[in-house]
Amino acid sequence: MTTTAQARTSVGVAGRMDPHDAVDRTERSRLRRVQFAWALMVLNVLTFYGEAARLIPLPDVVGTMVTQSALLGALLLALSANRPAAVRPNVFLLLLTLVPIHALLISLHAEFLLGAVFRSGRLALFVVVLWLLTPWWDREDRLLVRTHLVVLWLILGTVVVGLLVAPSLAMTDNRLAGVVWPIPWTQVGHYSAVVAGLSLVLWLSGLMTRYVALLSIGIAVPMLILTHTRTALVAFVAGIVIAGLSLFTARARVRKAFAAGLVLLSFGAITVSSLVATWLARGQDSDEVGQLTGRTQVWEAILAEPRTMLETIVGTGLSNKSFNGLPIDSNWLATYHDLGLLGVCVNAALLLFVFVVAALRTKGPRRALALFLVTYCFVASFTETGLSDASPYLLELTLAASLVVSPVARHLPSVLRQRQLPPAVSRQRGRT
Repeated sequence: MTTTAQARTSVGVAGRMDPHDAVDRTERSRLRRVQFAWALMVLNVLTFYGEAARLIPLPDVVGTMVTQSALLGALLLALSANRPAAVRPNVFLLLLTLVPIHALLISLHAEFLLGAVFRSGRLALFVVVLWLLTPWWDREDRLLVRTHLVVLWLILGTVVVGLLVAPSLAMTDNRLAGVVWPIPWTQVGHYSAVVAGLSLVLWLSGLMTRYVALLSIGIAVPMLILTHTRTALVAFVAGIVIAGLSLFTARARVRKAFAAGLVLLSFGAITVSSLVATWLARGQDSDEVGQLTGRTQVWEAILAEPRTMLETIVGTGLSNKSFNGLPIDSNWLATYHDLGLLGVCVNAALLLFVFVVAALRTKGPRRALALFLVTYCFVASFTETGLSDASPYLLELTLAASLVVSPVARHLPSVLRQRQLPPAVSRQRGRT
C-alpha cells in the first residue's frame, strides 16, 4: 500500500482523522489512567518504615505524605477514567463497604478520635476508588493483574538496587529489607511471594513465557528466602498448591510441575532438612518459635482485656494495629480489637465469598489466579494484619474478586459494557 493510500485510510474526506483511531487513542489513554490509579493504590499501602535504615535520608513526614497523597491521586485518575461515573454492582464491594461505614460510626466514640476518624476516612476513600475501577474488573486481558505485577516488580527492583549498593545495610539483622525506600523485611517477603506466585500461576496457565517466568521467579524466590519471612513462604506454598490443583486436570504442564515438585520435595527432605529447620528457626529457641516471636503473648492480652458487650460486638474503632505498644500481628484479633465480632464476621464473609465463587467458576487462569490470591490472604491473615484496613492484603483480595466476577450483564449501562471490550472488539462493533 502506498503512502497516499495509507493516508486515505486514516484521514476522512474532509481531511479529518479516522474516528476509529481517535476512539482507540482515547481508550488507550483511559486504560493508562486506570493502570496509574492502581499503581498509586499500591503506593498508598506501601509501608514507609521510619525506623529502618535507608540510603536516601528522606524525612519521615515526607515519606508519609507521599504514600498518603497517592490515594488522592488515585481517586482523581479513577474519576477521570470513569466518565460518566459508572460502577458495576457486586457482592464483594458491598460487603467491603460495610467496614468503613462501621469504622466511621464507631470512631465517633473512640478513645483516640482523630486517629480513628482519619483511618476510617482513608479506608472509605480507598473503597470508593475500588468502586470506580469496577468497570475494568473482568477484562479478558487481565489488566489489573498485569498492572499489579509490574508495580510489584518495580518495588522489588528498588530492594535489589539497595542490596547491590549497600548489602550490609539491606541485610540488617540478616534479613533482607528495602533501603532505597524503607520497606520492612516482612513486606519485602510478602511482595516477593506474590510476584513469584502470580508468575508461576501465569506460566502454568500458558500466559507467561518461560524466560520471563524464570527471571521473575528466579529473583523473587531468593528474595523471599533472604527475608526469612515464614508467613509469606507458607502462604506462597499453600496458594500455589490450591491454584495448581484447580488446573491439574486441564493442563499437562501443571501435572509435570507437580511431579517435579514432589521429586524435589522428597530429595530435599533427605538432604537439606537441617538447613530448612535452621532457616525456619531464624536463630530462635523452641519457646520463641512456639510463641510465634512473642505474638501469642499479645494475643492472650487482647483476649483477656475486659470489654463491655457493645465493645465486644462492634469494637472500639480503627487503631494502628497495636496493643499496649506491641504489634498485634493477627488480622482476626486486630479486627476483633478494632471492629468487634461484627468486623470479624465481615472479614470472614469477604474471604469465604471470593473462595466459594472462585471454586464454582470454570477451570482456567482467572480461577487459578484468584484461588492463589485468596489462599495467600487467608493463610497470612493469622499472623499479619490488613483485611480491615487499607493494606496490600485488602488490595490483593480485591484483585482476586475482580478475577471471578460474572461477565457484564446486558442490562447494565452501555458505558459499562463498552469498557469491558478490548479496543479491537470495540472498534469492530462500532463498524458494524
